[in-house]
Amino acid sequence: MFAEARGPEPSTSGAPWTPSTPGKDKVMKDPGIRQRQRGEKYRRQASSQRSCLLGLELKSELIWEEWNLGSEFTKTLVLKNIHHKLQKLHVRPPASKFFTTFIPEIIVLSPGTSFSMPICFRPLQRCEYEDSIEFQGKDGRLQVCLRAIIPCHVLEVPDSVLLPLCAVQNSSNTSFLFKNVSKLQTCFQWKCTAPFQLSPEQGLLKPGQECHITVVFRPQEALVYQQQANCTFGEEGDEEQSCCSVLLQGLAKYPCLQLRSPSAKDEKEHCGSELHFGSVAVGQSLQKHFDIVNPSPVTGLFSLSRLSRGVHLLESEFGCDVTKGNVPPGGSLRALVTYTPAVVDSVSIEYLSLKCRGALNTTVLKLTGTCVGPKVSLSSSVLDFGCVEEGGAVVQTVDLVNSAPVEAFYQWDLDCTGNSVFSIQPESGTVCPHSLTTLKAVYRPTQPIVHHRRVTCIILHRDPIFLDLIGTCHSEQRQPVILKPEHLVLYKLHWYRRHDPPGTLTAMQRENEVHLDQQGMLCPMEKSYQEPDKRTPVEEYYQCCLGRMDPLSCSSVPSPHVSVVPSELLFNHKKSSSTSSQPVSISNHTRGTLSLVWTAAQDSPFTVSPSSCDLAPLKSTSFRVTYDPKQLNTLHGAQLECFAFYKDNHQIEDRLLSPPWCVTVRVTGHSFQPGKEHFIPCCTLQPPQVVFPYLRVLSYRTVLLQNRGDLPLTFCLDHSSNPALAESVSVVPSCGLIQPGKHQILTLRTTPMEDSPKQGFSLHLQLNATKQTKELIVVSVVEKLCVTLEGDNSLYFKPTSLGFRTQRSHHIRNLSRVPLRFQWSIPEPDQELIFVEPDAGELHPNDSSVQIWYFSPLEEKTYTFKPTLTFWPSQTPGCNESHLTLEVVGLGSKGFIEAEKAVLDVGEILVGCCRAVQVPLVNHSPCSVSVRLSVQQMLLDEDLTYDPGTEPKAIELDCERGTIVSHSTMLLRSTVRPHRRAQYLWTISYQMLNASGFVSSPPQAVCEVRAKGVFPTLQVIDVCSGGSVGRLSKVHVWKLFSLDRLNEHILSNPSPAELTYRTSTRDSSPSVFTKSMLDFNFSGTPLNSEPSVFMLMFHNPGSIPLDWAFLFPVDQQIELEYWAETGEFSSTELYQMKVQDNHLFSVSPHCGTLLPGQQRAVHFTYSHNLVGTNRLPVMLKLSYGREILLNFQGWTTEKDRPYLHFASKQHVFTSVTIGDSTPPKQVYELHNCGSVPVRYEVDTAVLSQLKVDNFNHPVLVCLNPEGEVLPGKTATLEWIFSPLEAKVYHVGIPIHVQGGDPTLVVFEGRGFDSPTLRSTNPFNCSDTKASIPYVKRVPFPGQVVFLSEDSVSLGDIPVCSRSSRLLFLTNVSHTDSSVQYKWDKQSYQQVLQINPEQGVLRPGESALCVLTFTCTDYPTCYQLDAICQVIQEAELNLYRDASQRWEEEKKRQQDEFTIKDYNLTASQRVLIDKEPVRAPVRKGPPIRTYKTLPPIGASGSWETVGTICNKMTRAERRAQRESAKSLRCPDPPQPVLLHLGVTAHSHRLLEYLAEQSDEHYRCFQSVMPQQPEASSLRTSSPARRPSTTHGDERDITMHALTSLLRGVLDDPAFTHSMMTLPSKLIIYRLQKTSSSHCPTSPSHHTPKPQVLLSVTAEQKEQHSTVDSEGTAGRLGNQLPTQNTPHAEHAPADMSEDVLLNTLQNLMMEAVRGELVLTAYPRTVILPPVCTRTRKTSKIVAEQGEMRNRTQPAGT
Repeated sequence: MFAEARGPEPSTSGAPWTPSTPGKDKVMKDPGIRQRQRGEKYRRQASSQRSCLLGLELKSELIWEEWNLGSEFTKTLVLKNIHHKLQKLHVRPPASKFFTTFIPEIIVLSPGTSFSMPICFRPLQRCEYEDSIEFQGKDGRLQVCLRAIIPCHVLEVPDSVLLPLCAVQNSSNTSFLFKNVSKLQTCFQWKCTAPFQLSPEQGLLKPGQECHITVVFRPQEALVYQQQANCTFGEEGDEEQSCCSVLLQGLAKYPCLQLRSPSAKDEKEHCGSELHFGSVAVGQSLQKHFDIVNPSPVTGLFSLSRLSRGVHLLESEFGCDVTKGNVPPGGSLRALVTYTPAVVDSVSIEYLSLKCRGALNTTVLKLTGTCVGPKVSLSSSVLDFGCVEEGGAVVQTVDLVNSAPVEAFYQWDLDCTGNSVFSIQPESGTVCPHSLTTLKAVYRPTQPIVHHRRVTCIILHRDPIFLDLIGTCHSEQRQPVILKPEHLVLYKLHWYRRHDPPGTLTAMQRENEVHLDQQGMLCPMEKSYQEPDKRTPVEEYYQCCLGRMDPLSCSSVPSPHVSVVPSELLFNHKKSSSTSSQPVSISNHTRGTLSLVWTAAQDSPFTVSPSSCDLAPLKSTSFRVTYDPKQLNTLHGAQLECFAFYKDNHQIEDRLLSPPWCVTVRVTGHSFQPGKEHFIPCCTLQPPQVVFPYLRVLSYRTVLLQNRGDLPLTFCLDHSSNPALAESVSVVPSCGLIQPGKHQILTLRTTPMEDSPKQGFSLHLQLNATKQTKELIVVSVVEKLCVTLEGDNSLYFKPTSLGFRTQRSHHIRNLSRVPLRFQWSIPEPDQELIFVEPDAGELHPNDSSVQIWYFSPLEEKTYTFKPTLTFWPSQTPGCNESHLTLEVVGLGSKGFIEAEKAVLDVGEILVGCCRAVQVPLVNHSPCSVSVRLSVQQMLLDEDLTYDPGTEPKAIELDCERGTIVSHSTMLLRSTVRPHRRAQYLWTISYQMLNASGFVSSPPQAVCEVRAKGVFPTLQVIDVCSGGSVGRLSKVHVWKLFSLDRLNEHILSNPSPAELTYRTSTRDSSPSVFTKSMLDFNFSGTPLNSEPSVFMLMFHNPGSIPLDWAFLFPVDQQIELEYWAETGEFSSTELYQMKVQDNHLFSVSPHCGTLLPGQQRAVHFTYSHNLVGTNRLPVMLKLSYGREILLNFQGWTTEKDRPYLHFASKQHVFTSVTIGDSTPPKQVYELHNCGSVPVRYEVDTAVLSQLKVDNFNHPVLVCLNPEGEVLPGKTATLEWIFSPLEAKVYHVGIPIHVQGGDPTLVVFEGRGFDSPTLRSTNPFNCSDTKASIPYVKRVPFPGQVVFLSEDSVSLGDIPVCSRSSRLLFLTNVSHTDSSVQYKWDKQSYQQVLQINPEQGVLRPGESALCVLTFTCTDYPTCYQLDAICQVIQEAELNLYRDASQRWEEEKKRQQDEFTIKDYNLTASQRVLIDKEPVRAPVRKGPPIRTYKTLPPIGASGSWETVGTICNKMTRAERRAQRESAKSLRCPDPPQPVLLHLGVTAHSHRLLEYLAEQSDEHYRCFQSVMPQQPEASSLRTSSPARRPSTTHGDERDITMHALTSLLRGVLDDPAFTHSMMTLPSKLIIYRLQKTSSSHCPTSPSHHTPKPQVLLSVTAEQKEQHSTVDSEGTAGRLGNQLPTQNTPHAEHAPADMSEDVLLNTLQNLMMEAVRGELVLTAYPRTVILPPVCTRTRKTSKIVAEQGEMRNRTQPAGT
């Protein structure tokens, strides 16, 4: 993008100069416009480049950039001819005076030559100039633009800059190039707002200089950022600087980091996870890693830190190598965690917090690990060396077993260098994990006494273990009692019971706890009780190390028998003149005299004197320990032992052997001379820091001091650095000698204090008696216990339903560094309302526990509880307890649910199928509700009987129990599967559940679900016929196909056998097992006639799709196995094969699918190819529905044989009231299906016999018992049924046919007592009206004209009355062809009249037809079939053209001469009117010459049927040759027939009035019947109001007409005006007619108001004349005068005609869309009439009256 600065203003203030006319001085651009387009750079580049146009190479533009006023600037334009021909150019110079050139008008360029054209520019103002030079050549013209521009500041910047995707609270950057493309030095200044920042923001660019601008994007929210960065540039200090902008675009997203452990089974495990290290040996390290995964599209910057505990943090046992970093999008970073535990049996817990900058959450990783130590045990706790002679030795072994996965360091507290009678090898070492070490113990007694020493085995990081070593030494002079392990047990038992009352041993003997051994000493029984030692192993060890005088031992521990002070001696100085010695004191704490014996070692630098002595009870004695080293400059150390035993054992109690006691003194010394350098120590101390529990309890820790050098090492605790703190910690041993490669386990004991340093203090071990020390950090401090409760010690429950239980999680965390135990205590009254799980437990340091609280309210109120949390250190149960109170608040409320819809209508569901239904249940209460749902089923069909207990449930709930959260919706999913066709009603109820899950409330209805189980339904709603049966009425066809029964069968419930095969397949039920059977009668027609075609309109009235199929016998055959086939066909199979092979019956389509509400026409065709009665069973199968067997029946007769077809051999008459003097006339139709007239005769003998049987009463009379039926026509038998009794009459009457067999027809009639018209329904019999269901009809395929009504039912009418209906004919074709229609008068009787009788309909046009029915004077049941013939004009025009050509050809042949020649060419033909009749095929009666209606076309090919011969006769061949030579007259097009059925039932006037008295709006005008000789059918011209329609017709036209007529007739004003009409003045005057039609005396024909006006024949003639010549138009010429003495009223039928024409016009306008009948009526509100208006009106009336009086009478 280019941005330019504004140039300087022009020197003149006036408008720029512009040429007045083109071709003169050219345009100078407006100096105010300084902004150039972005393509400036490219135009400049184009000006420097050459272009090739019209064979010329030249620049398309010359630009002057650097110019000043008052000078001349010249540029050269070079033209080069690159064409191979000579170029001749006409030049038009620049139009303005600013650009000049001196060139000829014509330039001639040879191929390859150039021409230079100098152009001078002389500016006069400081503005832009523009002009052009034009060159005209042979091939066209071209222009070169001349431009002079003002130098300005132009910067090249991009349109937009897209920043990289950035994370929130992070930054991303990019840069773009910023260039000064002008020749001016330009300064710039950028301005933009956050989150974008540009650098540098300002600067100065030289011409052509580039600068990279860095854009930094720092978003604070996840949004799409688009901002304009504006740059102002121009001269430095210029106030009017130009501006350009760059669109900065950036997208920010929230980062998201997850912690994932690769070892986890679930790869989706992330935030909130735990990294468990398991059990790790003390002092060892274990490393595990986890991944920091970034699934977001932005880089995540994170920091990883430990979660603060709120107390001072020491060095953590967990270490992570990653503390911060960044993870790229979609990448991961692996972090390594090291766990190094230091305290055995402690659980270490740490939390790592992952914080990502800009993220919405913080991820926490929990680190857990357990520190395990060694687990060491001895294979035996006692080693019994037995009795050994003095100077002898005994060796035994013992196993040291380590059952832990940790290496164990051990050391025996025993001098194995000869200073003790016992020694164990090795005295120190390690035991590998899960292994053992065999130790060798040696017993070398030096004096004949009993020896017993309890030796301590010190285990690093574990409590010590003890081994009892016993042995007895005998000499020749002295043989003490042999000590056994049983004696030790008994002694310990006595020792722990020595405070019991006297006589303990005696009591033990009585209780059989002890017995005497072989030496006569007491020994314990095997199952005797052993009192446990109340001292801990470490306390016992400390007591042994401190000379059995431990000042910190608890008072419950018994005092020792013997003690030694001091227990440790240091000899650190050697004098050359004498040895060094130190005293040692031994005390006797018993009541017996003790013998003390020191064990002397050979060549030991340490000696004790005296070596033995006796010590009185409760006395002390001193010994002198002397250090006399035999070698200088070395280190020495030893453990001196002294055995003390009773001088006389019987002093305690008889027969109790007391073992000796052993006390030890640890001595250490060195023999380095002064000034002699001591050994340089090389040792390690592990661990270097000892942390004691943060409790004020006596605690112990162990450390390992290893001598890693090749020289001995001595150590001694130095208290000089910090005596007070150092003395608070006791270390045993505090001094000693460590051999090279060996180690010493030191045990530390202290009681932490509050005032101890929190960071610990140092203990120094002096090494080798030099200044070199080893530092040991000791942390011994007491901290206050700290436990935190989540939520500021508060817990709130959401509102809870009464009796229900809600739970809430709550965290407690131990922020102390000691493990705690806790216990919740809830007041007893509140324990029924709340409780917690777990209510007690243990919390490790820095650990948190999740507590689940439960709340169960009993009342509708707010509860407040205050349970107490008690916690204490796990090491001190019952001591140092602390308490915290938690405030728990809960609200009890009543819950309820309801459904979004109280009634949910699922609709119709196919029986046997299922549908998923979702019922939204809403909980509007403030609490969650747990409910149990139940369903009650009910069938709403009244005619359905069922047992509610055994009826299967048609609905199944997916879940019957559930919890709905407050103010939420739960979708209750259920499955509806109806089992029968019925209306289902399910009531869903709910019951509240309590905390235990039991029902706590009665059922409450929440909603109702309704559904209807249906089967697929099919209905025949319309029928039509064509072909040879085209003239059959719809009622007749309806009876032929038994469509009433078909619809009844289809709508009935299918049987279980029919539902076995739910779809129409080859495996469907065979037709022989089908119970529902019907006859499809295809009527009869002569042989080779046009096929009989029937079309049934199938309609799916249901709401589910329907699959239907017609299965012919071949479709129902099952393929049998080879062994099951017999190879022979039955006669029935052969007949069916014959019918199917000849394709006599066909159905198209034979299967299909109907969607709900869809209609489809199905064609049924019967071909007349075989003479006789043809039958074929066809199965109609509905998917998931009925199976109906249809027996297709068709008759084909020979051409010359008479055949009378009976649609049904059983006819039901309309029921008649007994005693009726004028029973109605009823009809029965006979149809002639043959090609010859048929004479029929009704056998009246049966009627005569019936009359005799009924007392000579004519019960049934046939008015025309004999007659003739023409071919293709229908004859009507008129009957009068007059019952004598109220019963059903059955009469079988033979009807004889001339030349045929008689047919017996059963007539049935019913007589009843009730003389009610409504009970006497004239349309309950099959021949009066077909039960065609009313559904919106659609045209049949190919139907062009559509009739609005297929049938018109006039209902009950009086005799001699007239009724009319409106019908519409509509052209529904989509083409441009029009049709002609014409009503066939011969198809209906004279009682029916339709106007107009014919007309033309264009596509989409409708025609209004008025049907007028005038009944006769005798009660009759009318059933008429009016036929409308429809012919397309296109076919009619083709017929007319063909007829015209035929007439012209006929005229030509008549005018031409005919030369007799027998050798005619094939092109010459003879015109004939009709096709010549074929010669008879066989002998028989001559062919009749009459013409049948309708014409029956012969087949084009003669098939061999019956007795017809295959060989044609000579006459036939001659006739065929003649027909080939002749040109036949064209046949007129066959019309399409539309049938209109009209039914009515007329009654006597008195009977009708008696039953219709309440219907005042039905008024008819009676007509005097004509003379019998006038016509056989008496007609009348009544005057009456239009009758309303009856039936199920719902067409809009009929509804509108009915509404109009009822509105007019119900108007009281209109009724009153009709009653007062005779007394009013004359409005219309009858027009004078000729004397032959007018009455001689009008006064004789003055009408009188009557209920039914009687009109004479003369008045009828007047009415006819008026109707034919017009009404109001003709009467207008004769103005009535008031002076006429005898005024005549207009006849009532004239008013009726006017009203009828008005209504017809309104309906026609409504059909055309000109009138909207359903529009809302508009009311005009007139203003109120004031007094002034009334006066004005009165004055105007008076003035008019005066004016009339003043006028002469003649005017």
